[in-house]
Amino acid sequence: MSLGLNKVLIERFSRQIILKNIGTIGQKKILNSKVLIIGAGGLGCSVAEFLTRAGVGTIGIIDYDLVNLSNIHRQSLYDEKDLKKFKVKAAQEKLKLINSKTKINIYKHKINNKNFSKIIKNYEYIVDGSDNFETKFLINDFSLKFKKILIIGAISKFDGQIFSFNFLKKSSPCLRCFYQEEKISNDILNCEFEGVLGTVAGIVGTMQANEVLKQILKIGQNLNGFILILDLLNLNFRKIRLIKRKKCLCN
Repeated sequence: MSLGLNKVLIERFSRQIILKNIGTIGQKKILNSKVLIIGAGGLGCSVAEFLTRAGVGTIGIIDYDLVNLSNIHRQSLYDEKDLKKFKVKAAQEKLKLINSKTKINIYKHKINNKNFSKIIKNYEYIVDGSDNFETKFLINDFSLKFKKILIIGAISKFDGQIFSFNFLKKSSPCLRCFYQEEKISNDILNCEFEGVLGTVAGIVGTMQANEVLKQILKIGQNLNGFILILDLLNLNFRKIRLIKRKKCLCN
């Protein structure tokens, strides 16, 4: 069912609606959008928070981990009272306090070939905040199969990476076009091994949320087919075009 704007919603989102690239039409698009977030960690928390604040109508969150003390420095939806709670449940509770009108669906399990196909078909935009390549490739492959728009994030130390793929377009490359090796060490994505500054997670996650909103609104320049590389220690930023490989799943 399409959601409209009433007086309360107009007041809540007035600072967005006033933007000429958004307006009431754009805000309605946000209200009627459906976004799936995989991973409720440093990236996923920021994505979920800012999409909820923006008024996204339906958000799905997939994660099977519990909140532990080492998460709190970078995972903005949790505090000490959430320790040992399931992340998705704690996130749902916090997001409902931010915007009670956003529907938050939670999936308390690890995704696989069987359960992910049932979930992904209900969403238009997919956001990856996972911390291992096995999951990232699974998300990539299913987003390609179901022709979704996919925003991928990765963080380590002081660095971040953001990819965007619009699989509605046959010309789009995919994550496998960039990472051509079958087996890649997960250590480079694992904060337990490499460490990460908490603000890096917040910056990259917020940028992922920004890319999702731009895709929903169809405004501005996007990262479709590009990787944005951020060195936040030295403030170096690079945007690199990804080349679609001939011998790849996306062909």
